[in-house]
Amino acid sequence: MRRTALLASAALLTATLPLTAAATATASGAADPPPVSVDRFEGEVPFAAQPAEGIFTWGGDSDDPPALELAARADAPEGAKVLSGGYDISGYGGFTHDYAAAGPAHDWSAHRGIRFWWDGQDNGKKIAFEIKDGGVNGEASELWTTSFTDDFTGWKQVELPFGAFTYRTDYQPVGGIDHVLGLTEMWGYAVTLPTGVKGRFAMDGVELYGAADPALHASVTTDAAVHTVREGGTASVRVTVSTTGEKPLTDPVTVDYTTSGGTARPGTDYRPVDGTLTFPAGTPSGTSRTVKVTTLKDRGAEPAETVPLKLTVTGAKAPAENPQIVIDAHGLPYLDAKLPLRKRVADLLGRMSLAEKVGQMTQAERGAVSDPADIASYDLGSLLSGGGSTPTPNTPEAWAKMIDGFQLRAQATRFQIPLIYGVDAVHGHNNLVGATIMPHNIGIGATRDPQLAQQTGAVTAAEVRATGIPWDFAPCLCVTRDERWGRSYESFGEDPALVESLETVIQGLQGRADGRDLARPDKVLATAKHFVGDGGTVYGSSTTGTYTIDQGVTKVTRQQLEAVHLAPYQDAVDRGIGTVMPSYSSLEVIGDGRGPVKMHARADMINSVLKGRMGFDGFVISDWNAIDQLPGDYAAHVRTSVNAGVDMMMVPYTYKDFTAALTAEVKAGRVTERRIDDAVSRILTQKFRLGLFEHPYANTSGASAIGSPAHRAVARQAVAESQVLLKNSGGLLPLRKNQKVYVAGSNADDIGNQTGGWTVTWQGSSGNIVPGTTILQGMRRAGGDVTYSKDASAPTKGYDVGVVVVGETPYAEGVGDVGNGHSLQLSAADRAAVDKVCAAMKCAVLIVSGRPQLIGDQLGRIDALVASWLPGTEGDGVADVLYGRRAFTGQLPVTWPRSEAQLPINVGDASYDPQYPYGWGLTTRTTVPKGGAAALKALGTAAERAGRAHDGRLGRTLVTKARLIVQDKVGQRITAAVAKPFAEADHALLTGDYALALRKLAEAYRAA
Repeated sequence: MRRTALLASAALLTATLPLTAAATATASGAADPPPVSVDRFEGEVPFAAQPAEGIFTWGGDSDDPPALELAARADAPEGAKVLSGGYDISGYGGFTHDYAAAGPAHDWSAHRGIRFWWDGQDNGKKIAFEIKDGGVNGEASELWTTSFTDDFTGWKQVELPFGAFTYRTDYQPVGGIDHVLGLTEMWGYAVTLPTGVKGRFAMDGVELYGAADPALHASVTTDAAVHTVREGGTASVRVTVSTTGEKPLTDPVTVDYTTSGGTARPGTDYRPVDGTLTFPAGTPSGTSRTVKVTTLKDRGAEPAETVPLKLTVTGAKAPAENPQIVIDAHGLPYLDAKLPLRKRVADLLGRMSLAEKVGQMTQAERGAVSDPADIASYDLGSLLSGGGSTPTPNTPEAWAKMIDGFQLRAQATRFQIPLIYGVDAVHGHNNLVGATIMPHNIGIGATRDPQLAQQTGAVTAAEVRATGIPWDFAPCLCVTRDERWGRSYESFGEDPALVESLETVIQGLQGRADGRDLARPDKVLATAKHFVGDGGTVYGSSTTGTYTIDQGVTKVTRQQLEAVHLAPYQDAVDRGIGTVMPSYSSLEVIGDGRGPVKMHARADMINSVLKGRMGFDGFVISDWNAIDQLPGDYAAHVRTSVNAGVDMMMVPYTYKDFTAALTAEVKAGRVTERRIDDAVSRILTQKFRLGLFEHPYANTSGASAIGSPAHRAVARQAVAESQVLLKNSGGLLPLRKNQKVYVAGSNADDIGNQTGGWTVTWQGSSGNIVPGTTILQGMRRAGGDVTYSKDASAPTKGYDVGVVVVGETPYAEGVGDVGNGHSLQLSAADRAAVDKVCAAMKCAVLIVSGRPQLIGDQLGRIDALVASWLPGTEGDGVADVLYGRRAFTGQLPVTWPRSEAQLPINVGDASYDPQYPYGWGLTTRTTVPKGGAAALKALGTAAERAGRAHDGRLGRTLVTKARLIVQDKVGQRITAAVAKPFAEADHALLTGDYALALRKLAEAYRAA
């Protein structure tokens, strides 16, 4: 009965299919081979992953993979069950059916396409469908993609002809194979579900259908979709024919071409052309012909003009789009680099339409631009790579080529306004495999070295710009106040004075504060983030998924807001920071009566404080999809954030929705044109400063220095200076090379753990993910006599000393929040390794982590304890201090708590009794000065004179000597009476009050 109903419904559905689909089915008729089932979803294919055959899910983070089930449904189009699931995806997510890696690939070449039943929800969302061609298995194949739109209700059979699939340019797991859809070695398919909409789906009856399309065995391509030419020049468009398997053509291919349409005038701006290119049977694959289009000069200044070249292909698959010639804009004042910047901006702004202005305020994720022509169609101002969004292969050359391709698309706009491409290079060019990966900011905070911070910024800028990227979403100027926060390691520390002291990194990234260096090929536009209070959110206040503290509420008095969280931003503005990114978090100022308000909606902070009082003249860029967290409908999100002062919106997957919504808000008068002009002026100013109008394409002259010994030497120094020696009983460290050393622990030989989150991918990952040196390798390279046993299972007899390297595995943002699958406790395996090694021999424990770990109950068995933070790729830097090549000089950038119950705990708190105070750090550089209290008194007198003379160098030297005296007396007997003034002394030092620092240290000395 149900089968009869199914046949009837299928007949009705065929009648409702588009005419082309129905005609194809009818035309093929009896000649079509019978359909071949791929998936019936009756249980014949299990939920499993490679190397076994199976269906599995995936996503950008832990919340993104959909939940799948084989559900029994009475209305199942085929059989009794369907594949069903729910999803709520913020990044990306979907599911895959891979054939078994051990089995042979399948041959789909006898069929026209793939089809399936889909239970429509009529949500208007596009759903990407991907097939896997060639390679060694489904996860190492070439990816080809198309999509369909869920704009219907109920079951519908969706047909996707293979001719509709295009090669994925945003991601290829093996870098691509032959760029030809062969169909003879197929490994399965994948479905990418919609983002930004919570829903369910159901799917059934995946099968191959129809007779093969002969055009699939040959294809015609052009060398580029856009060809720019100066007025009066000649454009050359290369047309190439390729075949499956690179065999000669079996049948002739013809390409008729003609110039028609566009904004250029035939006979006035260019000479029209038409004709036919013929590729006879037997023509080798890869053969090219050229079409030339000559442009004509006139005497007027003009915007860019387009000349589409229409291609009609017979006997092969046509290009995905017709190429177009673009006659460059010329003679207009904004193009004159000799004019003052303000005049260039004003001239260009005055020529732009509302659509062009709105486009400049829009930033899309490069992987979401499935049709590259959208860059020109929507006049997009910016693209970005989110964490892990990389070209394939992930090389400097591929990055530059990819970004140049995007920039070429922007040249097809009227005023050829270049894109500004952004990336999160938060500790080196961390998305690029082979780049120099610096310690995360928490480690830089431990160095207390502003000059070194600037050098790390300079290395990062040089490596980022050499791949064609002019904009870095860094540095994070957050002041971390609770180490349960998953972003703690992105902060320089808990003290705003420490954060301010290290904002020299801005000069490393951008150069001089007036912006004159931004056009250099080794500088990038920097971003101060996250404005404001992201590090002060209250534990338990987050409403984002399973996050516990990230993106929560910062509840402070006005005085606390100014002194702690706002203070670093004034310094950043004074240093010429080019862009500022608001925080996801909410701000609640006690006493203002507003309650918690999302930062992207706080006009009082963005417009009034940042742009008004502080004088910020750059532009404000939103965080990833942040406006979606605002109350109200989408129009309200757009209106509120733009009116609050956000100039460019990071709307990774919804750029079309944003441009439509903002345009409507302006036309309705709810966003003024004056506000739009302010935002676009700010954006254009930075593009001009970066020199993008004169040089939009990548300058790769510095690419050879990426990951170079000179760059790694800077990182190695940063690693060494970031190591904080917390305990050193009996002078165990530094080690001697003649000692037999037993090394254990999960983080001794894992460069993925060592580099942490934001490394190649957003969350980072364990394992050998980037080139570099692990701590174990560094120790061996230093000449140490080292034996390694990760879990300490090897015999422990006969060793002089043990080194146990333990700590955290990678995470980023709220995924790393304590209580969201993470804690401040060492893992059971790490604790066991510490216990075993430290019971058998004298031992040093190194903690590789983004924040302090609670180790007080094991501290008595540990002879030496080192906070190694997340050192990056240069493990040699850790070995340098372990073996005495460099001295330990690092100091705690955050307070090390005794227990989680103490959190939040920070310098200046009324109650302050930590395991180790802020600023603590033993040294192996020099012997402790003699003289005790008398010496401290003399140092205090000298410090007063240094303060009056504004002699910072002398003041810091005096305070350092005093700190060593105090630490020597205190040892490990750190009481509250010692810790509080000790920490406050370090804060006083950073504010330049050397006399106060000495008085506080003297107080700690007396309490010891």
